[in-house]
Amino acid sequence: MTASNEQQAEAYRAKPEPGQLVEVRRRQWVVSDVLSSSLESSAASQNVVTLSSIDEDGLGEELEVVWEIEPGAQVIERAGLPEITGQDDATTLDAFLDAVRWGAATNADRGFLQAPFRSGVSIEAFQLDPLVRAIDMARVNLLIADDVGLGKTIEAGLVIQELLLRHRARTTLIVCPASLQEKWRVEMLEKFGLDFRVVDSAYIKRLRRERGIHANPWTSHPRLITSMDWAKSGEGL
Repeated sequence: MTASNEQQAEAYRAKPEPGQLVEVRRRQWVVSDVLSSSLESSAASQNVVTLSSIDEDGLGEELEVVWEIEPGAQVIERAGLPEITGQDDATTLDAFLDAVRWGAATNADRGFLQAPFRSGVSIEAFQLDPLVRAIDMARVNLLIADDVGLGKTIEAGLVIQELLLRHRARTTLIVCPASLQEKWRVEMLEKFGLDFRVVDSAYIKRLRRERGIHANPWTSHPRLITSMDWAKSGEGL
């Protein structure tokens, strides 16, 4: 290992400071607090670091670790601005500006719909009707009752994605028959890029092994699917 690499490794393992971005257990966190050891008999000082998750799947989750003995813990090097190596052509610039405009839709801007452009499906005109109605509602409350095969799942997915993109919704819970749980999960992932997790007995057991017996399954992920019968049983409450 060269001298520069050794210095870089030492910097990664150095005691972090509040506000720094770190990587612990293959996830990224922001340092909330650092408490140094007060034991005089310690051969080397140790620090208890309080971390706050910035990952989408665990936003706001907190973790305390002893920094010096936590395997793989490191401070993420601050990245600088990229170097400008050239200019894009006019077509690329136009596409970029269109993407910025589509991504800048706000709660008050009802003229732009983002979900149809970000989904991976071919949408029929009638499937946009529930989406337009949802955007016009102060509080979305829709009953979609189209005939079988007309794409109710797609219509619901468009509404979910649009509300998430506009920050009008932060969490989503889909309650459906047990036989349709996997269908909903796959379609939301493949057609809208939305990662849902199925909450059932197996999920509860795995979650509590990983996060403790008091882990709440309903706050474990921002997008969840469960069956009507399992929800009525109250097992996860």
